[in-house]
Amino acid sequence: MLQHNAGNHLKTFKEAIGTRDFAVTAEFYLRPETDAESIREQAGVLADDVDGILLTDNQFGHLHLCTVAAASLLIGIGIDPIVQLGCRNRNRISLLSDLMGAAAIGVTSLLLVRGARVPDGFEPRPKAVLDVTATELIRIATTMKADERLKSLPDFFVGGMVTPHGAKPNWVPRKLQEKIEAGAQFIQMHICMDIDLLRGYMKHLVAGKLIRRVSVMASVAVIESAEDAKWLRENRPNVMIPNAIVERLEGAEDPQNEGIKICAEVLRELATIPGIAGANVIATRDLATIPAAIRMAGISS
Repeated sequence: MLQHNAGNHLKTFKEAIGTRDFAVTAEFYLRPETDAESIREQAGVLADDVDGILLTDNQFGHLHLCTVAAASLLIGIGIDPIVQLGCRNRNRISLLSDLMGAAAIGVTSLLLVRGARVPDGFEPRPKAVLDVTATELIRIATTMKADERLKSLPDFFVGGMVTPHGAKPNWVPRKLQEKIEAGAQFIQMHICMDIDLLRGYMKHLVAGKLIRRVSVMASVAVIESAEDAKWLRENRPNVMIPNAIVERLEGAEDPQNEGIKICAEVLRELATIPGIAGANVIATRDLATIPAAIRMAGISS
């Protein structure tokens, strides 16, 4: 449970991933119409069952409220945010400013990413900046605490993103190694509901002793219909959903409930895979399906 009583220590994702056998986070929707009240309401749906709430930065290239502002609202109600920052639409100065702002308001965890391309149809077209790479931003965030000019010296728990895949026997995870060398302390995968693929991928990371240096978080989704599953596979190239899951949703009398069951099953399997420290859970539609799946899996915070 993330909520804390006045005067008590705020439990953080960083602490949970270091002390729990299987940490659980979730994310909710930041949209152009999202306001302070909707953020508090969505957080209230999730808070009892997760160790942190991920705030995504203009997810899939869609414009929405900035994550540092949203983080301030969560901290104000005793909930630990994981702030995502993307490099695509910011230069170095802007990114540093956001990092300093995050430190000033008490953010402890960051997920630093390249960022998604803005969808077609957004006019006028914004320019992609990409002044620094995600790996460079990880290095910047982890070395800021040595800057004596900063009064709020940040000691961020810094993470990066990877896409799991069916790795060949001689595969070397160079990009992941670079992020770890830059200072990444946790790695979050893109959504993958393919347990066999994840088992094979994690065997490589375990064999390479990478999990001794970094915590690995899987990502799963509560998919409420076969149409949602197909849309994700067609429009989000980093998302992996096996045909068997689509077929189960197609044949279900209650697709939403079936999606909750599927997510719970995947979460239970993930908890048995060596090297996986936890999972981030996403809902395709109804946010209340996230705590339902977590509770069904028996892994609540």
